[in-house]
Amino acid sequence: MECAWKGRANRCLGPARRRCGVCGAVAYCSASHQISHWSEHKEECERLKQHMKHIDSLNEFPFTFSSHATIEVCEKRETRCSLLRKWGIHQKGMWLYECQCGKSVTSFNCNSLMDNSWDLPDTMCPCNETVSSPPTKHFSDWKEYYEWRCIPLDSPVALLLHWPLTIYQAIQTVMGNQISDTNQKLQIHYLGPEKELLQLDVFAELHPLFPGLDVHIEFIGPEVPQCRDGKSFTLQKYPRCISADCVCKSTEDVSWGEQTVSINLRRGFYHDCYKDIVKDSFPHLIIAPNAGIAAYSIFSDYCEEACNLGAKYITNTTGRPLSFPIHLNPFRQPMVVEDSALFLPCYSNCFLFGM
Repeated sequence: MECAWKGRANRCLGPARRRCGVCGAVAYCSASHQISHWSEHKEECERLKQHMKHIDSLNEFPFTFSSHATIEVCEKRETRCSLLRKWGIHQKGMWLYECQCGKSVTSFNCNSLMDNSWDLPDTMCPCNETVSSPPTKHFSDWKEYYEWRCIPLDSPVALLLHWPLTIYQAIQTVMGNQISDTNQKLQIHYLGPEKELLQLDVFAELHPLFPGLDVHIEFIGPEVPQCRDGKSFTLQKYPRCISADCVCKSTEDVSWGEQTVSINLRRGFYHDCYKDIVKDSFPHLIIAPNAGIAAYSIFSDYCEEACNLGAKYITNTTGRPLSFPIHLNPFRQPMVVEDSALFLPCYSNCFLFGM
């Protein structure tokens, strides 16, 4: 936690250990910095105080590792690295970019854009080609989803599955029962991908979630490597496990019937690419995960305060209220973001809202 007044005036005098006595969400290195910041902080203080009351619900997950991935990480008794090491997946496969010691996303080798490995035993991950039954209802949380996919609650795969499950939640929010009106093809524009580019195979999980539909995703953003700009491919398998005799080791393409999950990569900014993209792919959903600002149909952010700022931007720019109010994403990543700017727990894809 850094001093909330850092970089504004005099150099900080030490660690930020002096928390605001009202909201408790921000901290300062000294009384002088706290006093200097009050003219700005007083506008957000009461709002942050209300957000802090939601900490228990933010940290609520059904997993056996929940307290370690939330409270223990917040209190710096655990780290992402230490938890990944306990699971034996630190800096392996698709987990390479899930901690701070992983390589920069911009430095990856284009030839290894897709590393479709869970590096977990088959009992811990959804690597099998078959699902016991198609979904009969909208899943409301991770527990229901894990039960349907027959995944034990000590499995960490939700740390990666929060990407496709956030798309699932956004589609349910925007479209609901109208999904059947898509003429059997679901078009999604996904803006600003970063480390997801090294975890693309987890989006194969959209196959069992939307049986009978072709799902096409346009990944658009400046982090798409030049050598992959315009490349298209179809996900034909779920990510592999480490069990030698698992069916995911089959060299034959998995038969999903007529259904496909396809991805197209486009380098650049959405406003520059939009006219060309919609000629072939007019979207049912535009989503910008962890966007930071409001500009799209549905987007997520790390904490409620960031969402409030985004919502204010939307209403000021468009003159219209949100169509989809800020709400907690039940499929947020179940491990807090380390070293966040506030004492509020922050999670990847924590809240959803949009218009």
